[in-house]
Parts: sequence; structure tokens; C-alpha cells
Amino acid sequence: MKNFISVSPLKILDKSSRKGLGPGNLGVLIARAGLGKTACLIHIALDRIFRQGKIVHVSLEEGPEKAASYYNVIYSDLVKALNIVDINDENRMIIDRNRMILAYLNQSFDLDRLRLNLNNLKEKLEFNPDAMILDGLNFEKAERGIFEGLKQIAEEFQIEIWLSALSHRHISDINERGVTYPVNKIDDLFSIIIQVQAESSGVFLRLMKDHDIQKISDISVRLDPNTFLSLV
Repeated sequence: MKNFISVSPLKILDKSSRKGLGPGNLGVLIARAGLGKTACLIHIALDRIFRQGKIVHVSLEEGPEKAASYYNVIYSDLVKALNIVDINDENRMIIDRNRMILAYLNQSFDLDRLRLNLNNLKEKLEFNPDAMILDGLNFEKAERGIFEGLKQIAEEFQIEIWLSALSHRHISDINERGVTYPVNKIDDLFSIIIQVQAESSGVFLRLMKDHDIQKISDISVRLDPNTFLSLV
């Protein structure tokens, strides 16, 4: 799936200092409702899978079947956009084989349970993920300790963890480092921060934080608003 990698939204990280997030680190996408946070997270997952990595997708709002259906829809859009012929569904099998979905519904998510499940995947199924997608965590309600715990888990299991944060048009809080609400008070815990922005000329990913770089240049990638693939 080299074609996908060429149009992956994660092309934005090719312009970053370390060319990626990296094990032990947290990354976050900030976007308003309807701007494709979940779609972008799934594109991140597919990018990792097609680079021969393994993914754990953690959903706090949808069951495993619904989460898997998102992958199917986005993969179908991807096939159409790139004119890929996948007669034997080989790529779908690659996705299914290298992705595990964990769902914590009705506020059942906690760090101890997550750590236990990751250990079970490793010890019982010999599934050692390279990255985790955590979709649905409410940044406005979650305390700092949750993110500190996720950072510890990322370091303990040597995985990178990607999250999404919901921003609001009517809340314009921004810190001295240029990081916007709702990540502005915990940005020290994140190594990569990307903002999804809708502008008159399209939808863009903009890099807001790049590891320890104090001042970063204007790095952005324009996305197709329908598929959320990078426009070359």
C-alpha cells in the first residue's frame, strides 16, 4: 500500500524534526466537531499498519463492530480514491490481522484496565502493538492524571499513543506556546500536537508542537474534505 502512504495525512510528520511521534510519546489531533477527528485517527492507524506495524484501537464511545465499520468505510474510500484493485481483499486481511479493537463503553475506561488488557494481548495472544489509537476521551472532563497515566503506559509498553481533542469555536483560549484549548494546559505531556482547521480553501492539518523544538515553522498539509487524504 505504498500509494496510501504517499497520500496519508501523516505526511505532515515527514516535515517534523523526528519524522514521527515515536515510542513512549503522546500525540493529539485538535479539531472542532465534524472535521474528521476519528477519520484522521483511523488514517494514522492505517498508515502504521501499512508500514508493517500493529495497532490497538481503543474506543470509548462505540462498540467494536462500529469501530471496525469505520475502518471498512475509510478503506473503501481509499480504494476508490487511489483506484486500487484488491480482488482478494488482501489489504483488508492485513488490516484485520494487525489491528485489535478494545471498547470501554458506559464510562468503563480506566488506566488499570487498559494496562491489564495490553498485558493480556501481549502474553496470551502475542500481539505487541507499535501504536495505540484512543478515540473518544473527553479532554474537558479528564484530569491531568489520566494523561500522565497514558504517558506512563506509552513508556512502559514502548508504544506511541494518539488521541483526539474536541475544540469549540466559542472558546479561544491559547497558551504562550500557541497551543489551543483544550490541550493548552497539558501540552507539556504531548510530543506532537496537530490542529485540524477548516478554511475557505479547504481542510488543513497544521503542526502546533514538534517534540522539543521551541519554534517551529508553518508546517501544514491540505486534506481532501471527503476522504481526509492528503492532497499532493
